[in-house]
Amino acid sequence: MNKISLIIQREYLSRVKKKSFIIMTILGPILMASMFIVPVVIGLVANTKREIQVLDETGWFQGKFKNDNGITFKAFTGPLVAGKDSVNKGKFYALVYIPKSDINLPSKAIIYAEKQPDINIKNSISSTMEKEIERTKLAAQGISEEMIKASKANVTVTTMTIKDGGKEEKSSTELAMGLGYLSAFLIYFFIFLYGAQVMKGVIEEKTSRIIEVIISSVKPFELMMGKIIGIALVVLTQFLLWVVLTLGIVGVFKVVVPDKGKTTNTEQMISQASNQNNGAAKTTTIEPEKQVGNDFLDGLKNINYPLEISMFIFYFIGGYLLYAGLFAAIGAAVDNETDTQQFMLPVSAPLIISIVAAQAIIQNPDGPLAFWLSIIPFTSPIIMMIRLPFNVPWEQVALSMALLVAGFLLTTWIAAKVYRTGILMYGKKVSYAEIWKWIRYKG
Repeated sequence: MNKISLIIQREYLSRVKKKSFIIMTILGPILMASMFIVPVVIGLVANTKREIQVLDETGWFQGKFKNDNGITFKAFTGPLVAGKDSVNKGKFYALVYIPKSDINLPSKAIIYAEKQPDINIKNSISSTMEKEIERTKLAAQGISEEMIKASKANVTVTTMTIKDGGKEEKSSTELAMGLGYLSAFLIYFFIFLYGAQVMKGVIEEKTSRIIEVIISSVKPFELMMGKIIGIALVVLTQFLLWVVLTLGIVGVFKVVVPDKGKTTNTEQMISQASNQNNGAAKTTTIEPEKQVGNDFLDGLKNINYPLEISMFIFYFIGGYLLYAGLFAAIGAAVDNETDTQQFMLPVSAPLIISIVAAQAIIQNPDGPLAFWLSIIPFTSPIIMMIRLPFNVPWEQVALSMALLVAGFLLTTWIAAKVYRTGILMYGKKVSYAEIWKWIRYKG
């Protein structure tokens, strides 16, 4: 046991001191934090003030274009040539020209701009015109705008989870889907990334003949387990640093950069509510978007974080140990990375199948496909993490955990037999039949 601890210490210290580990430890939190920061920064930068003049020869759309997100619409009364010239000189961002139509209803608009206008402006203009034309057509049939507003209905669906003893808690299906998929993808990513490191480490030691010196002092099984556990500790260290640094970066950003979008969103909701209630019967309603946001926040509060984190750590460690032994066996059986390709597919296929099946599992987390894939040890680390936010029965979780431990012990036993023979074999192309002989060998 003392020899294994020395190998673990050597693997851990040698890897955490590498420049690649330090660089990834710094870049990882920056990339993850950018997922939260970049949209806010883009929103602040994109919210630049732009003036768009509207030359409406039909007179249908005067005052119909609404100012939004830094875009101001103003009526242009001059000739079209003068408007184009003003755009060319940079007096305003763009000119919207709505020509007279030979028929009763306008059918097109032209945007003149010095630069290619963005898709949001184009969609806003077309949407405003379409709504106004539709309103006019309905008015011609005797259907007023007030009748249209009164006929609209907003339906919000809230999910409640009934716990033991009849206790009810608000939940969010969208949040459960996102949390499950994120956890599963992280496990998939880490198993592949660090499993490959185990395999490359074994190949490097084998090709450099250092293994011949090491094997004289320790047993092959001790060497393999020390390498696997040492890299596992490296993974946990890097993951914890990523979480702490990411939360720190996001927290500092929230303090330094004020949340300008909050006031804008509130004002928009108040404005929309005022417009909807204008001329219609007054009713007390909650906007669907706001209700979804409230449900999402309530769902965040009701997440069992200790359970989710503990299960993530267990399934990550279990999945990593299960696959790392197989990756180590592959590294011991070959002389270079090129020869690993024929053995990688059978080992990595269950992981790939799990990610491919993730979409179907999210849509039906209690179905037979979800159940069996969350029980089989080769797929359970990913699939069970997808199912956990949907309140999986404890007996299924216990069965999955037990089988994962049993699967780890089985794959470690198989990998040790392959590792013991293959680690000292050079210059021979290994086949599946040869590996099967190593596994069956007694001695």
